[in-house]
Amino acid sequence: MSKIKIALLQMVACGNDQALNLAKGTKFCRRASDLGADIALFPEMWNIGYTFFDPSVLYARETWQEQELNEESDFIVHFKRLAQELGIAIALTYLEKWPGAPRNTVSVINRHGEIVLTYGKVHTCAFDQEAALTPGWDFFVCSLDTSQGDVIVGSMICFDREFPESARILMLKGAELILTPNACELEANRIGQFRARAFENMIGMAMANYAAPQCNGHSIAFDAVAFGANGEPLDPLIVEAEEGEGVYIAEFDLDKIRAYCQREVWGNAYRKPQAYGSLLSVEVPSPFARPNPGDRDS
Repeated sequence: MSKIKIALLQMVACGNDQALNLAKGTKFCRRASDLGADIALFPEMWNIGYTFFDPSVLYARETWQEQELNEESDFIVHFKRLAQELGIAIALTYLEKWPGAPRNTVSVINRHGEIVLTYGKVHTCAFDQEAALTPGWDFFVCSLDTSQGDVIVGSMICFDREFPESARILMLKGAELILTPNACELEANRIGQFRARAFENMIGMAMANYAAPQCNGHSIAFDAVAFGANGEPLDPLIVEAEEGEGVYIAEFDLDKIRAYCQREVWGNAYRKPQAYGSLLSVEVPSPFARPNPGDRDS
């Protein structure tokens, strides 16, 4: 295993124009391939540019939902073919067709053009427009075949990263890299959370955000390795974008990450799960009770 390069595709969407978003996404994937990327990572819900509907407009929700996709949709088939043509994996995001209401989804397409992981956002923002979505119910990993060898990847989406359980479950399932599409302002607090997810789980973390003015860019990646072999502290920041559009390459040394996980004390090395029973409770007492908490029982 050598080094895995993840291309963070930091873009401004063309509204919910799927044809223009397809063309722009294709252009950025080709640029990522030219830069030697093994994986291209899109921002959140790219096919419609993370757009929603005005609830005061008649039939607006129905029109919005008509933009949902499944694996046979032309938009997804196009990127499956592109991944095979370029010989790189593509983590493609979209509004996914689902019974009742659509999901906010990422599918990881391998370099052979095959979907090897599909994940629906678990922590939908039920306090906001995402109340119109169906939340996912679990976190998944897959073995991704790259030109540098196999790597175990998982995914979470935007608000998921603000809950330590998301990355923790992916770590427990064996993830070595977590791909994170995003669509919100990234500032010191959220970036600090993301850095902590890498540190506490000993996992490489990569996040692609929308560029300004749609969001504020700052797509970012953190290494899993926070200390050297002799205990010296290391800066885990691999790359942090500015606000504008671009393809930002984050390079992860999997050999170093695997050696680090073998010797260090975080991740699953010294956990005490027998003391964590309260984490499974679905009760939400004050002060955290909210009028629309979303589905907690699925």
